[in-house]
Amino acid sequence: MRKIETTCIQGGYTPKNGEPRQIPIIQSTTFKYDSSEAMAKLFDLEESGYFYTRLQNPTNDYVAKKLAELEGGTAGMLTSSGQAANFYAVFNIASCGDHIVASSTIYGGTYNLFAVTMKRMGIEFTFVSPNCSDEELNNAFKPNTKAVFGETIANPAVIVFDIERFAKAAHAHGVPLIIDNTFATPINCRPFEWGADIVTHSTTKYLDGHGATVGGAIIDSGKFDWTKYPDKFPGLCYPDESYHGVVYTEKFGLAGAFITKATAQLMRDFGSIQSPQNAFILNLGIESLAVRMERHCYNAQKMAEFLNDHPAVEWVTYCGLKDDKCYRLGQKYLKNGSCGVLSFGVKGGRKTAEEVMKRFKLIAIETHVADARSCCLHPASATHRQMNDEELAKAGVKPELIRLSMGIENIDDLIADVKNALDAVIK
Repeated sequence: MRKIETTCIQGGYTPKNGEPRQIPIIQSTTFKYDSSEAMAKLFDLEESGYFYTRLQNPTNDYVAKKLAELEGGTAGMLTSSGQAANFYAVFNIASCGDHIVASSTIYGGTYNLFAVTMKRMGIEFTFVSPNCSDEELNNAFKPNTKAVFGETIANPAVIVFDIERFAKAAHAHGVPLIIDNTFATPINCRPFEWGADIVTHSTTKYLDGHGATVGGAIIDSGKFDWTKYPDKFPGLCYPDESYHGVVYTEKFGLAGAFITKATAQLMRDFGSIQSPQNAFILNLGIESLAVRMERHCYNAQKMAEFLNDHPAVEWVTYCGLKDDKCYRLGQKYLKNGSCGVLSFGVKGGRKTAEEVMKRFKLIAIETHVADARSCCLHPASATHRQMNDEELAKAGVKPELIRLSMGIENIDDLIADVKNALDAVIK
């Protein structure tokens, strides 16, 4: 089995004699066929192929295949954003009247998607602390629970999720564990190896890595046996009348049922496709992912150590610090480093935090993260602005919290930038 660094470059696409060395951009909405009968077989899922880019496109599939290889999954698909990926991953197995257990420390946009928008669709979510007791976790499940959702590294609380523990609880209740692996990337954690069943990504972040293209991805492990619970997952185990009665688990097996259904049904009806041009740009980012993640993690570790010793800083959260509450979990799941994102709080609260950020010269204030360029954000004022104080507390977002995303610049320059800003606000 080849190493993951090689897969970043070589995975997903192998050109034949005389074919392009780089994946081709198939920038076409439609594909021509010689007969209606040939196209009908595609619409009936009798044969594989392409007829309309809203469902599938060769460029996208090359990149999705690479991501599936990187995560150790059996199938993958690209979406227009990370939000679309998380929505599809849940909605593919849950509908009106169903229930999901989710970590309370997930990204604010995902929390709002679940707690507000999908609630209006009739899907109920119970949010549990990633540090909850076994009893609290088991009590969160209901007869109509369809999945458990968490993030490998929470955004922006940077709390490490105990994947193995939550996977065991999910499986004991006959449901899959869905993990958003955006921050760790498959370079630093492969959730399937710890029991997760479905992985999602905001490819906008480290996978692209250059702030150039928005996108998302879903990868299936192919390990969860939907057929053991046919009444719980009828969409996968019973006939789909919109495709002449096809049963996805029978037709495509465990390795392909989940992604095929998400493509054939959800992408068909919602159309949140990633453009081929964006998929091409994403692939360029993935090619350097392994090299970049090493530098991101190095810079974050050095910055965390600096902040931990600065008199203007109240606290620092980064699992690479030995006194961090997630250090043990970080050593278990993230042995090669976690990510380039850390959180810290300054003395003086929210007002001081905002003042510090204004004084940064190299580090830009952006609604972005996980980029080659360093950036920062005050989540309580931006990504988590819709939450009330109680919801912010449960999400691990304190008023003074600054999310700092370390790029791949020289760490001495970045530390000097932060030091100048912090020194200026010391009373």
